[in-house]
Order: sequence, then C-alpha cells, then structure tokens
Amino acid sequence: MARVTCAVASRKRRKRVLKLAKGFYGDRKNHIRLTKDAVMKALAYNYIHRKKKKSDFRKLWIIRINVAAKINGISYSKFMYGLKKAECLINRKVLANLALNDPKAFSDVAGMAKKALA
Repeated sequence: MARVTCAVASRKRRKRVLKLAKGFYGDRKNHIRLTKDAVMKALAYNYIHRKKKKSDFRKLWIIRINVAAKINGISYSKFMYGLKKAECLINRKVLANLALNDPKAFSDVAGMAKKALA
C-alpha cells in the first residue's frame, strides 16, 4: 500500500506562509521554519500597531492643539475645560485640523473657551 503524504495540502500550507513572507529579508523569506516564526510575529505586531496607531494620532492632535492654544494665550487643559463649559462638541481631530489649517477659526474657538471660563 502506498504511503499517504498529503503533499497537496502541505504544499498549499507552505505556499500560503511563504506568500505572507514576501519582502522579508534573508532566510526569513524562503526557509519554512524561519518563515513561520517571522510571519507569526509580523501578524502579532500588525494587530498591536493597528491599535497603537489610534493613541499615536490622539497624541499628535493634543500636541497641535496645545501649541495653538498657547499661541492664543491659554493652556491646553484650560482650553479643553472652557470648551466643555461652553458645551462645544468639537473633537480633538477637528480642533487639530483647525489649528493647522485655519488659525483664525481656531482663535475664535479659543476666544469662546476663554469667555466660558470667565
């Protein structure tokens, strides 16, 4: 009786892993044992960094708002508190965009926040 090797299935499985490792450097792209480890680690980092990207953007927005608020003579925390008191529902992404692209509109928003604090 012939030995069953599952050649088609195992080749398909290896090809799938090697395809995911396209662009990897050195032996990590064409030796199946090293490739498996490299692909698993890459997929894990991929998942983690998709989550981390959101906090990175939030940090960037806060930095931009902070600089623009300081230019308008108010600290970031007081600015955000003033907006909350004024019941202004503009999120950080939009505020950062205003600070970068339309400083006049941002200064109007900062004035509104100052007025709410007074």
